[in-house]
Amino acid sequence: MLAQQQISAIPVAIADPELLDERAAQLNIKIRLETFSTDAPPPAHEPGTLFVMPESLYARVTPGTPAPDNADYVLSCLRTAVNKCVNKTFHAMVTGPIHKGIINEAGIPFSGHTEYLGALTGSYPVMMLVSDKLRVALATTHLPLSAVSQAITPELLTKTLKIIHRDLKKTFGLTNPRIIVAGLNPHAGENGYLGTEDINIIKPVIEDLRASGMQISGPAAADSLFASKNLSQYDAVLAMYHDQGLPVIKYASFGTAVNITLGLPIIRTSVDHGTALELAGSGQAHSSSLQAAFELACTLRSH
Repeated sequence: MLAQQQISAIPVAIADPELLDERAAQLNIKIRLETFSTDAPPPAHEPGTLFVMPESLYARVTPGTPAPDNADYVLSCLRTAVNKCVNKTFHAMVTGPIHKGIINEAGIPFSGHTEYLGALTGSYPVMMLVSDKLRVALATTHLPLSAVSQAITPELLTKTLKIIHRDLKKTFGLTNPRIIVAGLNPHAGENGYLGTEDINIIKPVIEDLRASGMQISGPAAADSLFASKNLSQYDAVLAMYHDQGLPVIKYASFGTAVNITLGLPIIRTSVDHGTALELAGSGQAHSSSLQAAFELACTLRSH
């Protein structure tokens, strides 16, 4: 991650104010909510105050019990945040976890924040988790494992690696990023004996991009790629699928890692964890990843 610095920022929550008030009272948190207005810049942020851009719930909420009736409320909050970032009202958006299954249960096809934000902005999004220890990006995101092999195409890999390379330079300030690409199959295909995608698809893309001047290596066997001595030579890893790369960074940095979406025209960061419904309303949930996501968004905005 980038070195953090003292940055003045005013957080604005896009949510139902009554819900925030109700939950604050339940958790015995003293907070004063102020309506955010785009007509005039808000005053300096004061401790204990939270600016809110109101969105109305569709149905009452019980902590820990998902409500499909509120699915469009959740998506409306996201749409508002994106619109306000695109028109420069906000400098960045920070999201909490979202329950994909409940949104789909409401009859709204939804595979995740990353894909949804890409569709809203007409962009090609790339999911990356970052921590003080490593950066892991994904070639494919929320797909069943049976669909991953067909999704790994030269076009997808070329586009994804170019976005990673560009954003590591532009957003993270790396002059000549070093990227290591994980193989798809065990042992990166074992010279074709364990699958041919690594030889026929992944390797030619890497060679083409290296010929254009990028520092890209691989395909590397994922079972040894994440050893510390190997990672020290690279600035980012491109994993082929969700559960190939994310368990490693979550094991190393769970609770302090940040999910950042590359390839968007806006800055978007998020937490490194899911909804943890069993902790809702208990006061036992940790905010460390949310704080890290907010700090990284502020830092990226300052560049």
